[in-house]
Amino acid sequence: MNVILIAVIVLGGIALVASVILYVCSKKFAVHEDPRIGQVTAALPGANCGGCGYPGCAGLASALVKAADAGSLEGLLCPVGGAPVMGQIADLLGMAIANTEPKVAVVRCNGTCELRPRIAEYNGLRTCTAMNACGAGETGCGFGCLGCGDCVNACTFGAITMNAETGLPEVDEEKCTSCGACVKACPRHIIELRKKGVKNRRVYVRCVNKDKGAVAKKACNAACIGCGKCEKECKFGAIKVENNLSYIDPNVCRLCRKCVEACPTHAIVAVNFPAPKPRAEKPADAAEKVEQKQEEVKA
Repeated sequence: MNVILIAVIVLGGIALVASVILYVCSKKFAVHEDPRIGQVTAALPGANCGGCGYPGCAGLASALVKAADAGSLEGLLCPVGGAPVMGQIADLLGMAIANTEPKVAVVRCNGTCELRPRIAEYNGLRTCTAMNACGAGETGCGFGCLGCGDCVNACTFGAITMNAETGLPEVDEEKCTSCGACVKACPRHIIELRKKGVKNRRVYVRCVNKDKGAVAKKACNAACIGCGKCEKECKFGAIKVENNLSYIDPNVCRLCRKCVEACPTHAIVAVNFPAPKPRAEKPADAAEKVEQKQEEVKA
């Protein structure tokens, strides 16, 4: 009986000493978190998508508080919450924040099943990453979309779907939060975050093929062939052709769409523009039509 009692006393003493040590350590090495971090985290949408470049909303909240203490929130943005959430956080931290133009994900590949026929069959793991690691994929273009939908799986907002007819991903502008998850998921970097533009209108090159013109055209009928006609047509210097590929700078582009008309392969697209109005017939053209009808009647 005495042995049991001694064991209980010894164990109790050890537990008491350990608890005192733990208490002292917790006080001495305690990390005091700025209460503003919790407030900012609560203001963020809680998507934890990583589009801001930080590990979740808590990471961004910590960065925002540190930036506020440094005197500027420049370069920090929650793509999901956008300007309204950032404005709320700026007020919370007593800072001013510059307005940032909203962005949207665009798919820079127009190689549909019809324009970019299959020349091989892939039987491995059905992901873009695995297929890209094995080679060019099922078509002759080693730059275009692989069509396995890694971007669809990466999007937590349901903004991307695969079009069964074209074999290409499509972005829903209303659902897209420009978090950038699809950009990171694409092994061929065909998805880009671009400014939504005035009235959501954009002009961009829907191709990333850097092969020479003849090779690119053989692989896909809608490929950019690097002819430079768009660059010559642009009066604002918004287009540059490098490595056989044309690129339109959204910060310089004036949306005149002359490059769209100049592109011989229709690799340049204009999004959300109104349909062009039918041109009025010239008097000479109208007279020719009247003469043709008169000749048909006589015949």
